[in-house]
Amino acid sequence: MIRVSTEREAFACLVDRYEEKLLRYLKRIMPGLGEEAHDVLQEVFIKAYVNVQGFDTALSFSSWIYRIAHNEAINWLRKKKVRPDTVALGDDDFQTFAHSMEVSRGTHEYTLTKDAVARTLSHMPEKYYTVLVLHFLEGKSYEEISDILTTPSGTVATLIHRAKKQFSSMHEQHD
Repeated sequence: MIRVSTEREAFACLVDRYEEKLLRYLKRIMPGLGEEAHDVLQEVFIKAYVNVQGFDTALSFSSWIYRIAHNEAINWLRKKKVRPDTVALGDDDFQTFAHSMEVSRGTHEYTLTKDAVARTLSHMPEKYYTVLVLHFLEGKSYEEISDILTTPSGTVATLIHRAKKQFSSMHEQHD
């Protein structure tokens, strides 16, 4: 009985540690679907609890639980046949993202606006949008993104490079 109690307490600590981070991530990749993000988060923790014995200790727990969250969000969006048409960026998200992106028109740098960034991101393919969110907003390393998306880290680097390039190109078109 003590072991069950200890396992539950340990899992409760993990929930406390990751709940806010995962909810923020889910809201970023499921923009405009705030309440549904809470439902998906609940499913994430249920799946994590049920499958924790299968956790590969060679990976970081953070990457493992983010992978579950990512897969649950994508499955939910596909099941509902929904692609959010807006991206909600908080001021901090926008500042972080704008500072990270190198957007230029010819040889002249130009200023990113929150609305223009949100509009551009909302039109990007899922694979590019996701790596930009994970890297620039969630602060994940290439290796962590590789673990989350089960993609080689070289491919992650390529996806980020292409995503930045496409963002710049699309931003110019929408600007």
